[in-house]
Amino acid sequence: MRAPALDPVMLVPKAIDNSQVVREVDPRSSRDLWWLVAVVATLVLGLVLYAWPHLQVRQVDSERVRMSRERERLVEVNRKLRLEKASLENLTRVEQIALRDLGLRAPAAQSLIVVERVAPVPAGARLATIPAGSPAERN
Repeated sequence: MRAPALDPVMLVPKAIDNSQVVREVDPRSSRDLWWLVAVVATLVLGLVLYAWPHLQVRQVDSERVRMSRERERLVEVNRKLRLEKASLENLTRVEQIALRDLGLRAPAAQSLIVVERVAPVPAGARLATIPAGSPAERN
């Protein structure tokens, strides 16, 4: 190695004035930049077009699972409501509640009055009549 003090080359700083230098824009750099933006945009668009259907499939599948659970829950609620309706319509149970809780009793057979409602004759209907002199009329 050489000693720095014995080196014959000496660096002397020189003042450089760049105030007169005018920078020009290279048209190739902006064209290259636009090509780069176009390539990146194409890649991003391709990825979006590839990923979009997969995202939709996942969303539809999760919605299907949610609706399937909701259906199962509603079927179970429907089953419970049908059982409750059947138990409420049980006439034996209704009779027991009437006797036990309300103090009601069945009426005596001689005090029952049955009221039947006669259906009205439709307009334009003809009533059957027994012809005169028939054997049914004699009885």
